[in-house]
Amino acid sequence: MQLTIDSSIFTKIPDFKLGIIYYNKTIVSASPQMLKGRLQLFQEQLYFELLDKDITDFNGLAEWQSIWTTLGADPSTQPPALQLLLQQIQNRHFTSSFHSAEDLNTFFSLQYEIPTVIYDADKIAGNVTLSVGTARDGYEGLNSQFNTFEDILLLSDGYSPFGSPYIDSIRTAVTEETENIIQLLFIRPSLDQDKAWQLAEACGKMFTSINGGDFQSSVMDSQNPNFILTNEVES
Repeated sequence: MQLTIDSSIFTKIPDFKLGIIYYNKTIVSASPQMLKGRLQLFQEQLYFELLDKDITDFNGLAEWQSIWTTLGADPSTQPPALQLLLQQIQNRHFTSSFHSAEDLNTFFSLQYEIPTVIYDADKIAGNVTLSVGTARDGYEGLNSQFNTFEDILLLSDGYSPFGSPYIDSIRTAVTEETENIIQLLFIRPSLDQDKAWQLAEACGKMFTSINGGDFQSSVMDSQNPNFILTNEVES
């Protein structure tokens, strides 16, 4: 499987970076109490921070709202998932535990102030392209609604669009039956390359420390717009 970032993204965002982590032979299950407690505590801490400041005071979110606007989207009507998370926390609607993979994905997004997504690699058909969506692009999302992706970052495989840092599709969702996972980190363009690599590596190590398995990670940018998975499980 190859993941490619469309060149049009770099035209608008020259320093665009995407962290990619492939997890092989993981075991997704109910989160251990340690992870549940850490996720809850972190959200409570953010809630109290938000009593004294606005969500746009978080540098990561402010940067991603700017990216959304640069692409032509309106973050007030179709916000990046990170913005929705912070808005829910601000209203004291904390994200409850779902399973060990999704809980870690949520934790990474809040900790690093970036949109993060996870997909069942075995449900992806062929190669993947990250591009900017059009008015014709859409799918049924995890919010149980049909979503359109005009001017929004969109992941598509050989079958159809399936993912975005706005809302993901039902088709490629990670479940407790999932064994092989692709995680994408929509890293702040302002973060330098070394720190971006360190971030991806740190996420991979923490994820496998809880879910088991192995991982390989990389950071894609304008100089490296393609990534080929070399450790896939043969069917």
